Order: sequence, then structure tokens, then C-alpha cells
Amino acid sequence: MTRINDNAVSVRGLVKHYGDTKALDGVDLDVREGTVMGVLGPNGAGKTTLVRILSTLLQPDAGEATVAGYDVLRQPRQLRRVIGLTGQYASVDEKLPGWENLYLIGRLLDLSRKDARARADELLERFSLTEAARRPASTYSGGMRRRLDLAASMIGRPQVLYLDEPTTGLDPRTRNEVWAEVKAMVGDGVTVLLTTQYMEEAEQLASELTVVDRGQVIANGRVEELKAKVGGRTLRVRPVDPLQVRPLAQMIDELGITGLAGTTVDAEAGSLLVPILSDEQLTAVVGAVTARGITISSITTELPSLDEVFLSLTGHRASAPQDPQPADDRQEVAV
Repeated sequence: MTRINDNAVSVRGLVKHYGDTKALDGVDLDVREGTVMGVLGPNGAGKTTLVRILSTLLQPDAGEATVAGYDVLRQPRQLRRVIGLTGQYASVDEKLPGWENLYLIGRLLDLSRKDARARADELLERFSLTEAARRPASTYSGGMRRRLDLAASMIGRPQVLYLDEPTTGLDPRTRNEVWAEVKAMVGDGVTVLLTTQYMEEAEQLASELTVVDRGQVIANGRVEELKAKVGGRTLRVRPVDPLQVRPLAQMIDELGITGLAGTTVDAEAGSLLVPILSDEQLTAVVGAVTARGITISSITTELPSLDEVFLSLTGHRASAPQDPQPADDRQEVAV
């Protein structure tokens, strides 16, 4: 086994066609060990195709990839023993109780009966499923099934875990529970490749982000780096007297300091939002406010939200069709 630059995942020039459609068009990707890489993109961008290739469920048409030191194409059997995968939909056997689902996967991964039982008990406890352990999975709520699915992906103590939109359809409380478990996994040294369309999820979990659109990587870096690439900040000005908010906004607009983009009044917060592109504009706004003797409670600058970054980079929201896949490739993970 060899590693390149301590990366748990290294991808170079990955290409995958479905007929005339390029699901992946020369994707490069590096994921550092013990971190979470968030892969963002609209439906149809190629995220799931990338995960399927890295988990050996699909073969690429071109390019190469190594995961945990194993070549995806030449060493698939070895690779499957060090990865885990949670897809967009729970893949547990609904007729079996939760405990038997986990025990069965443990045995398929060549754990001894004793170790498989112990591992099943351990993960049911960790994912707060002990009380439901002997009930059929069909009786579980959506959140419980998702937690069981995550537990199943952890049976073999994977070095690299793929989470393909793991919280789709979950309520906020259950989503927070899943996030907490992912953070705990990373704390245990697991490397996570996370695909998601939830910007809050990416900000909560990911150390770095890669934005994919139409099968190509269009941006990557840390969250703050991507926000800086989009450009622009918002200056939030809060006067002591809330009645001065609207006159202050009108005054700044009349001065033309911020160009075509006007100020926005946040009446509920008693502040105004001023779009700025440079430190010079920031200084001009502050100078104009103080020159008129207006007492300010606070002035803060805010970077664009990750939603705004995503929209700016892709030019559209996540509303395109799903990744194209031939019928024989539409399958859940087999252990």
C-alpha cells in the first residue's frame, strides 16, 4: 500500500460516460486523512457517480483513483474492506431486526460470531438504537433507519467513509443527530467524503469543499476561501436609535458609495445591510456615518453565505435531474 501526500483519497482525470452524457469529465480530487471533504453540486452534477466509482460499484472510462492506498481498479477487493458507504436511501433489510442487520453484515465482513455480536451491540448503543434492536427495521422511523444505515457502514471500522446525501428527507433534530455521529467518526480518525446539497450541512461538517457541476470541478478550497473567491462583503450597520435606520440607508444610497447595489433595511434587527467590494468602500461608509453625527451601536462585516457562493459558482440552484445511470448500475451497496 502506498500513500500520496498523506491523502486518503486521490483522484486524477476521472471520466465516466453514459451514452452521450459525460457524468464525470476529468475530475481531480484530494481528501486529506482524518478530514471531511464536502462535495457540492446540483442534481446531475456527477456526485453520486463519483462515489460509486470510488466504492468500486462502477468502473470509470478514464482516469485513476486510489483510496486508503489501494487502486480502485486494480485492488477492488482490498479496497472494499477499508471503506464504508451510506447512500441516499437506507439499504438495510427491513424484514430483519436492527441487531440482525448489523450482525449479518459483520459476519459477511468475516468477523467471528463473537466479534460480530459485540460490534452490533456497540454500534446500536452508539447510535441510540438499543431499545429497538430486536424490532424489525420496517417499524423504524426514517431517522432510525438512517442511523441504522450509518451503523451498518461502520461495522468494518472503515478508514474511509462515503456519505452520499446522508440526511436527505430527515427532520432538523435527526439531522443534527447524524451530524454529531459524523463528527464523532472523524474524531476516531475516519476520513469522510460527503456529498450534499445542504449548505448548512457542508459548513457544519466539511473541512474543505469541492464544487462539481456538469461533471467538472469548478472550485475547491476551505469554506472561507470559496466565499472570498465569490467576492463582496456585506457591512451591517446598527445605529443606537432604530428610527435612524431608514434615513441612514437613504443617505448612503444618495452618496453612491456602493455603486448600483443599494442598501437593505433589516427593520427587525434595527440595522441596514450595505454591499461593499473593497476596504475603501467600507471606510467611505463609516466616514459618512460618523460625519453626520449618527451614533452607531455596532458595525460588522459578513461574507457571502455558502448558498450565495453555490449559486454564484454554478449559475443555478440544485434543480437539475439526477445523475444519469444505466439500469444495471442502479443498485445499493453489496457487502
